[in-house]
Amino acid sequence: MANAYADREPVTRREHDRPWVADLEADEHAADRGLTVAEAVDAVEQTRAGRFVDLVTHEQHGHPSSYLYEPVRSVDRPVDVSDEGRCSCGGYVTRVAVHPRA
Repeated sequence: MANAYADREPVTRREHDRPWVADLEADEHAADRGLTVAEAVDAVEQTRAGRFVDLVTHEQHGHPSSYLYEPVRSVDRPVDVSDEGRCSCGGYVTRVAVHPRA
């Protein structure tokens, strides 16, 4: 896969040790569903076990269950994915809880 961050600062830069939010609603995300998915997967990979990340996605792509849940669940980590509803700006919030490996 090509570098999702080619000419922009990534939403994640290091491992997160507390619950956090990955804002995937920028104009670049609205224009490129692939970028949204790539950065969402990266956000999950950067979240420590026992924590969660809220992925906030642009309304342009519709409900994330149709394009985001499967790639997020396919990461090499045990995760739970839940729909947290819509945010005030019209986008969608998906919570991904990362669990310790068994």
